[in-house]
Amino acid sequence: MPGLLKRIFSVESMVGSARVQGELPTTKEAYRNIAQIALPSVLEMVLTSLIGSIDTMMVGTLGTTAIAAVGLVGQPRMLMLSLFFALNVGVTAIVARRKGEDRQADANKTLRTAIVMMLALSAALMALLIPLARPLMIFAGAMEDTVELAATYFRILGWVLPLNALSMGINAAQRGVGNTRITMYCNVTANLVNVLFNYLLIGGNLGFPALGVAGAAYATAIGFAVGFAMAVTALVRGGLRGDFLHVHISDNWKPDGESVKGIIKVGGNALIEQVALRIGFFSYARIVASLGTIAFAAHQICMQFLNLSFTFADGVGVAGTSLVGQMLGRRRPDLSTIYGRCAQRMAFVISLLLATLVVLLRGPAISLFLNAADANAEEVRALALRVMLIVALFQPFQMSSVVISGCLRGAGDNRFVAGVMIVCVMLIRPVMALMAVFVFHLGLVGAWLASLIDMTIRMTLVMRRFAGGKWHAIKV
Repeated sequence: MPGLLKRIFSVESMVGSARVQGELPTTKEAYRNIAQIALPSVLEMVLTSLIGSIDTMMVGTLGTTAIAAVGLVGQPRMLMLSLFFALNVGVTAIVARRKGEDRQADANKTLRTAIVMMLALSAALMALLIPLARPLMIFAGAMEDTVELAATYFRILGWVLPLNALSMGINAAQRGVGNTRITMYCNVTANLVNVLFNYLLIGGNLGFPALGVAGAAYATAIGFAVGFAMAVTALVRGGLRGDFLHVHISDNWKPDGESVKGIIKVGGNALIEQVALRIGFFSYARIVASLGTIAFAAHQICMQFLNLSFTFADGVGVAGTSLVGQMLGRRRPDLSTIYGRCAQRMAFVISLLLATLVVLLRGPAISLFLNAADANAEEVRALALRVMLIVALFQPFQMSSVVISGCLRGAGDNRFVAGVMIVCVMLIRPVMALMAVFVFHLGLVGAWLASLIDMTIRMTLVMRRFAGGKWHAIKV
């Protein structure tokens, strides 16, 4: 067995001797390099997800209807943010490549260009979508008991979209050069502020007004403002410290044509991916919402745990994205392959641990989200307990899929990843969910089994692409 483990996890087994182009790190060094970037990112994303779950728990004190209302905002809001997620993929990939090429001025030019683009786009989206809040919530599946609460939550978050978008863009650039410690501080602090103001504004504590669901939205908005301020401060101070990334008010803020083309080239395919994701997830959430408030509340609780496990994969994937891009910038595709596979192996081990914890602790964990006095609490709990077994099965497939997809994005291979998302998330998942719910009448469990099939196919496709190595030759 030790010999088998060595073949699976050792650097020498990850790239054939004929493809080696220089000195290789030892196995210990390779995993340490991954961990140095991944650990702050994992910590950031896990803490952010945990705090987000606490956010849901605090909203849960208002009852099942409030949980469902806040959950309904999720997919329309993510659809609104999809453009920025796509641009951020381009920013991370290009900045990582420029870091590997030691082109600091061009990396900072890319960052400034991205900031201007995101400011303009966020202002336009804010003006367009805030007036459509109520129709969007109805389209998302809101019932009479949730539509007004959901629309209020969406409008409040819409007003701080520019701050949210800019902080995400700045953090995407920081991740590209491996500065995950900075992004950790920004996002964790922002979410802690969110929880503090949840306490003050949801139920009305320490003299603050009790605003309910609207209070939760204001708390989130305040958190976004704090995160934005910290991200900008880190960039300004970066100039004083001589960091690789930095900005100053006296810099040339005119968008650079080459940077715009690069961001759009990589981000354009990522936008297709994001649109496919959001349409697929939106359609899927709409199908689940049609099962009623109890089923959707159970679904929302289980999604908290799936999102938490996703953050582990996403954190490790950030390290893979950064190092794959940097190694390609150094013209070392062999090292980019090694770091991508090291990241996947690390994520797989984490996935087995998480799956075990989900199975063993699902009962007490679900109870944290429910108000025992709620008449529907026991029915929601029983349904969520069954779905959590599927959440456990998700872990190894989701982990490997997310990490390897991140590595392909770091190489600029977004067109392939976008194609996978179109096929799997936009087509396979909703079609299979429709069949599971309306043909086979399997309810919420059937909808989640459809998601598991989608994730398994996704993992298989991206892992085969990574193994093929065509992404080595992509220019960004």
